[in-house]
Amino acid sequence: GYFKSGDIGTMSVDGFVHIVDRKKDMIVVAGFKVFPNEVEEIIAQMPGVGECAVVGVPHRKLGEIVKAFIVKTDPNLSEVQVIAYCKEQMTTYKRPRKIIFIDEMPKSIVGKILRRHLRDA
Repeated sequence: GYFKSGDIGTMSVDGFVHIVDRKKDMIVVAGFKVFPNEVEEIIAQMPGVGECAVVGVPHRKLGEIVKAFIVKTDPNLSEVQVIAYCKEQMTTYKRPRKIIFIDEMPKSIVGKILRRHLRDA
C-alpha cells in the first residue's frame, strides 16, 4: 500500500528513502523546482547567519521567487553580503531575490518554523 505523507524524497541504491522536503513548501521558479531546505542549508553556513528560512512568494513573470528570512548573529551582516554569498554558492533560479532580516523566527510550540507566517510577511 501507499501512504501520502506530502513529503518529497529520493531512494538510494540500498533501498532507503531519504526525505528531501515537504511538497507544499517546494518553490517553482520559472518552471524550476527549488527545495527550501537546500537553499536554507547553504545560507545557514554563511558567517553571521544564526537561522534562515526561505519561502516562495508570487512573481508576475517567474511564477514564484525565493524570499529568505534571516536571523543575524553578526549585526553588520548586510543584504549585499548575503546576495554575493548566494551568487557564489548556488545557481541563479535558487538564489533569494528578497532578503529580510528578522529578530526571531516564528515557531510552533514544538519549535518548527511557521512558514505560513513568513509567506504572509
